[in-house]
Amino acid sequence: MADVATGPQIPISVDFSGGLEMLFSNQKRHALSIAANDRDGKPLTIAFLIDHLCKNLMKDPRSDLFVLDGHIRPGILVLINDADWELEGEEEYEIKPGDNILFVSTLHGG
Repeated sequence: MADVATGPQIPISVDFSGGLEMLFSNQKRHALSIAANDRDGKPLTIAFLIDHLCKNLMKDPRSDLFVLDGHIRPGILVLINDADWELEGEEEYEIKPGDNILFVSTLHGG
């Protein structure tokens, strides 16, 4: 996936919980400003955001704890504005200004 975006910047917040914050500088909340469109002029999706987070925000080298084969790892819940992303189209959801995206790990080891 291309990590190229264009157009006006839109504000969103991205939160990590359940231990995922360790992968992102031990910071639970990130206020981001991202371009509204990909290089083809299409609105950015959650899939683009996930790729962007891995390439630009994740400081820990263990990206496999967050993504697997380019998709969110099983066991991680994704909420878009407090709604399960399955109700919003999962990776195809088009990001809107003011969105809050929450990633929660449900894996706790044993």
